Amino acid sequence: MITKLIWLAESAVSSVSEAVSDTEGHEPTLGDAVTGIVDNPEETISALNEFFGNIGKAMLGMVPKIIFAVIILIIGLIITKLSLKLLSKGLSKSKMEVTVTKFTTQLLKIIMYVLLITIVLSILGIPATSIITVIGTAGVAIGLALQDSLSNVAGGFLLMVSKPFKIGDYIISNGVEGTVSAISILHTRLNSASNQAVFIPNGQAINATIINNNGNDTRRVDLMFSISYNDDFSEAQSIIREIIDKHEKILHEIPATVRMKEHGDSAIIIVARPWCKTEDYWSVYFDLTEQVRAAFIEHEIEIPFNQLDVHMI
Repeated sequence: MITKLIWLAESAVSSVSEAVSDTEGHEPTLGDAVTGIVDNPEETISALNEFFGNIGKAMLGMVPKIIFAVIILIIGLIITKLSLKLLSKGLSKSKMEVTVTKFTTQLLKIIMYVLLITIVLSILGIPATSIITVIGTAGVAIGLALQDSLSNVAGGFLLMVSKPFKIGDYIISNGVEGTVSAISILHTRLNSASNQAVFIPNGQAINATIINNNGNDTRRVDLMFSISYNDDFSEAQSIIREIIDKHEKILHEIPATVRMKEHGDSAIIIVARPWCKTEDYWSVYFDLTEQVRAAFIEHEIEIPFNQLDVHMI
């Protein structure tokens, strides 16, 4: 339609120009055009009437296309919403992660809207090649302007596919740690132990070393206890083993290690390494720490502290 209107405008201008050139006998200038309009008002008005008449006819001719395009747009919007709703329900019933389903739904939504707009513009007479060229050019410009954001988008997609962690996992990455509460297209959100919100760009997260404390079903609890050199190591070892054997959350099918680790400056260091389920890690850690201390006090086993002996001569 726009091309046709431009063609009609050029025709009207050429008509006026021809009238001027016929009266003057030379190539018309702007001054000649003004003079021609004044000297030949009937021909100018006739050319303008023809121009506006052609515009009206062209617009009337476009009315069916416009109506058809509006109908296609409405139908397309309804189909798109229904399709996305059905897709969202189907994905929610699958075993896919919530973040993956949301990302997939948003991506398909953008694709379907772009296709719908392309179809509507094609119906209005705009060539599909021009539309594709404009979309491609805009894509390149946006890509150059948002390089970092696009790397985060790519990182988010890779995180959703490779799944090094999921929502609810406690991870350590880029010097920060916390429980994963959300994985969006651009950022991964953690809730720290002190309930601070920490946001890690996905581009950094996918390239960094990630420690996932919930990556396996079981974990080893590493504990160290110290006794004085005057106390009996075997007795202390037996006390620790007895406490480990009685704890209900420890996995007894995996042998626990209770051995002397080193001779420290002020104490003998005993290491205890029982196994438990990942979700019971901190319960076992705190329980054993408290129970071993109480047992050492009960059996009069000294828990030494750093000390320095000074001999005066």
